[in-house]
This record gives sequence, structure tokens and C-alpha cells, in this order.
Amino acid sequence: MIAQSVTVVNALGLHARAAARFVHRAGQFRSRIRVARDSQTVDGKSILGLLLLAAARGTVLDLSIDGDDEAQAMAALVDLAARGFEDP
Repeated sequence: MIAQSVTVVNALGLHARAAARFVHRAGQFRSRIRVARDSQTVDGKSILGLLLLAAARGTVLDLSIDGDDEAQAMAALVDLAARGFEDP
């Protein structure tokens, strides 16, 4: 298992469209993906779970990934977060 923190950088935070992009990317990997904010942890492949985190701009999210392709999944999701979830 590997873990890393990311900061939400896009202006609208982790809103529905951004969460959908995250879930789509996470779904490309076999690994188990968990996203945590403070004491709340959700499945990184669940749009509803991600939306429940209510992650506004500046929120730090802790990613933990466990599985065969964990390194690739982490790299892809950290990159997506760093690019603001591809928000225009």
C-alpha cells in the first residue's frame, strides 16, 4: 500500500464534474483506492463518496492505494489533482 496527500487546487473544488473525472480515472485501475479528509474515508471509485467529502479549494486529501497497479494509479490520480481535475 502507498499513500500520498494532494491539495485541491481548482476554483470549484471537488464538485460533481471533477469527482466524475477522478472516479473515471480511478476505475481504470484494479487497485483499491481510498480518499480521506480529516477522519472521513471514502471509496475513490464512488462519485457519491467523493462528493460527501465536500472538498473545497485548498482542502488536503489523503490518497491510499493498495494493489498490483498502485504506483501507476497514484501517479495518474496525483497528476489529475495537480491539474485541477481538468477543470477549464
